[in-house]
Amino acid sequence: MPGETEAVSLSGTPTTAELAAVSNEEETRILSDAIRSLPPQAVKDLLNSEVCIGCILRLFGFREHFHFRSSISSSMLHSVLGESEHLEHYGILAGSKSGEELEVQQIVCRMCLGILQYLYRNDKGILVQKLSADGLAASVDEMIKQDGHEIDGFSLELSVPPVLLEHDNAVWSYMKKRYGQEVGIAEETSKCVSVKDALKLAITYPIENMLDVKSSSIPSSFRIRLTYSQTKPSSSMAKSPGETNGSCKRRKTADVNGVPVRSSNFSGDQKSSEPCNFPLEKVNEPYYLALVCCRTPIYIGGRYLKFSRNVSQTRWIIDDERKGESSVEEIIGSSILPACQGDSYKFHAAGREDIDVRMLGSGRPFMVEVQNARRVPSEAIIKETETKINSLEEKLVAVKNLKLEVNNGWGLMHEGESEKQKQYCSLVWISRTLEDEDVQTITASKDMKVLQRTPIRVLHRRSPLEREKIIHWMKVERVAGSSQYFLLHLCTQAGTYIKEFVHGDFGRTNPSIGSILGCRAEILQLDVTDVKMDGF
Repeated sequence: MPGETEAVSLSGTPTTAELAAVSNEEETRILSDAIRSLPPQAVKDLLNSEVCIGCILRLFGFREHFHFRSSISSSMLHSVLGESEHLEHYGILAGSKSGEELEVQQIVCRMCLGILQYLYRNDKGILVQKLSADGLAASVDEMIKQDGHEIDGFSLELSVPPVLLEHDNAVWSYMKKRYGQEVGIAEETSKCVSVKDALKLAITYPIENMLDVKSSSIPSSFRIRLTYSQTKPSSSMAKSPGETNGSCKRRKTADVNGVPVRSSNFSGDQKSSEPCNFPLEKVNEPYYLALVCCRTPIYIGGRYLKFSRNVSQTRWIIDDERKGESSVEEIIGSSILPACQGDSYKFHAAGREDIDVRMLGSGRPFMVEVQNARRVPSEAIIKETETKINSLEEKLVAVKNLKLEVNNGWGLMHEGESEKQKQYCSLVWISRTLEDEDVQTITASKDMKVLQRTPIRVLHRRSPLEREKIIHWMKVERVAGSSQYFLLHLCTQAGTYIKEFVHGDFGRTNPSIGSILGCRAEILQLDVTDVKMDGF
């Protein structure tokens, strides 16, 4: 346990509770014991080679809470070195307070390029130095609180250039060659703690402590991402997970992420009379750090109804001219976005209707994807949002069953676009009188297969394909006082072009109402009355 003197030799990762129970004095004593347990000559060699104390500890296999402290007293290090040194050159300052920024520029560690010294350039290119993990954690805490995020947990994502593994291998081989087994270095490079793991050990607990929430080993909806790179990150790079700069290819000479690696082969078993030089060249610049705190998208779903024949489903602008008076997307999204305090939103629906088609009956399933929501709305807030949308003066759109989608709503949405049944009601005109035999013919048709080529009206934006669709059933409702107008109620496979099924689209849809009745048929109005989907 961290409170015991012999804890310096343990390799297990301490729990948050264990870390919290250790006082600052106890941490100092344990860290002091760890430093004293190291071979002084090897430590002096590494320090003189401009390797920071954090990298020295991880090189010797320490993997507990030692990386939480970056400021080591001069007396502690003096007991290891046995002589006075310019301690600030090794990334160590005496009497420093946790979390503050340094005004003195340190020599950049050749192994981690400042990562475990908490030395970096920010997104503006300004050189920043924190005294400890607490200082870096405080920057994370400040960003989250300034952005107004409400969180109940987080995932910590770290990205470092893969070339740092090359640095570890080179220095490990150097130490093996120069000192052999006597220095007590980790037996294999795999037993050394990587820069990435050391940094995660260092900052996880301080972030948890400041935010008063726990980190999660499984992906959380709220993510804190630190990305180190050689070049100044762009805003798009900072928001893209998994991107790193730097090459992990071995090179005979030269500059890998700004740190030249000597071309000698530092194998631990190598016997050579050649002088053993430190394998990493001096560096002058630390890495850039891009810090991003964001929430993964959340989804608010339900069903919408559209009562106007002049409202498109999504924002529709052609040549800088709006088509229609508004859109379902804007009416619903503009109310949901402020409820979640997000950056932006995307609108998704199970299919779509034309601007002149109403969506009635049960409504069409939809989801609003909110990017980087500062809060996940409660049921009460979602209910208020639903009421707000339904109370708008224009009454163009309404929503129902609004809720936070946490399960497989996305899969159901895509399934509903092509696999579910949909019902319609259309006002149809034919060029002759509608006879009783016509009504019987139409009504008797069950699960009728229809071949539809891509309609002429959408051919400019859709692939020219032939699709087979099914008309499950049809019913005819006569219009009082007219022999040529009637209401056609029908249930079809999702994705059926209803307008073309009525008029035939110059023979591109067959059969059609026109071909079945042997006359001209035109559709005057169309309403969607039901979209059959579970889960919405």
